Amino acid sequence: MENRYARYTRLKFDRPHQKVLRITLASPLKMGAMDADMHREISEIWKDVDADPSVSCILLTGEGRTFSAGGDLNHERKGSDDYDIRMQTMKEARDIVYGMINCSKPIVTAARGWAVGAGLACVILADVSIASKDARFSDGHLKIGVAAGDHATIIWPLLCGMAKAKYYLLTAESFTGEEAERMNLISLALDDAEVEQRSVEIASRLAEGAPGATRWTKYALNNWLRQAGPIFDASLAMEFIGMASPEGKEGMDAFLQKRSPRYPDDTAF
Repeated sequence: MENRYARYTRLKFDRPHQKVLRITLASPLKMGAMDADMHREISEIWKDVDADPSVSCILLTGEGRTFSAGGDLNHERKGSDDYDIRMQTMKEARDIVYGMINCSKPIVTAARGWAVGAGLACVILADVSIASKDARFSDGHLKIGVAAGDHATIIWPLLCGMAKAKYYLLTAESFTGEEAERMNLISLALDDAEVEQRSVEIASRLAEGAPGATRWTKYALNNWLRQAGPIFDASLAMEFIGMASPEGKEGMDAFLQKRSPRYPDDTAF
């Protein structure tokens, strides 16, 4: 694979089509969770791909039978007590979102198994999002006592409406790929056996289309997301303020210790 991708250790690359770069999330952690290296790499890859003249479409997928269970909570808990780690993680979270939005090439995602947090962000920020009907999705921020920052406020209300966005973000309830398609959070939900082939077909079709027209259409449509940028920036800041708060620390500790959280009494906002 090209030298520009040689530095990546948590992402695998191959070409299912000469103009399609398939990026596979290859995590050493359980359920494809993103360790610190993967989180950094997925925040940086979009500029490298955008600058690669041999790539006309990106296909993002997970390794094996899962996509990604999101960030490594052990690392995030360290960030609760370490300002530098917390700010670095926040910058990377911002770069994932804006990187996918501003990448000029169309992005297709193919998700099987679990996609949570940052993993779910990568699925639904794609231009075409494909998942197996029995995939499992969740935005779990409220489970660990922090605000749903990340990608949620910039795109959920636009895709599925405010009522569904509020329900799933406030409850952190999980749902299937089939349910995600029904509420317009993703483009297509397919039988598991069809996901890989169909995602390659769609990515290849996009790669073979008129490149300027494809990219300009993506750019124009993504202005809907760019105008929500201030909403996203505020929510991301609230999320990372919360990580250092008593609620965030208790929420993460409880999750890691597999117990119910004991949140402090309500405080002024």
